[in-house]
Amino acid sequence: MPTISVRLLKGRSIDQKREFVEVVTREAASILKCGPDVIDIIFEDVEKHDWAVGGKLASDK
Repeated sequence: MPTISVRLLKGRSIDQKREFVEVVTREAASILKCGPDVIDIIFEDVEKHDWAVGGKLASDK
């Protein structure tokens, strides 16, 4: 059973996540030659002050 873990900065809408899981599940099932019903996707919403890129917190941008 493939499990796809996705970390995102907090703030994405349910509709965005819904569209993401539909597209990623469909494409992963096609590439991995498995049924979409065995693919799990787990979202982890991360606060901007808990994510840094290039030595700067995302909350400071």
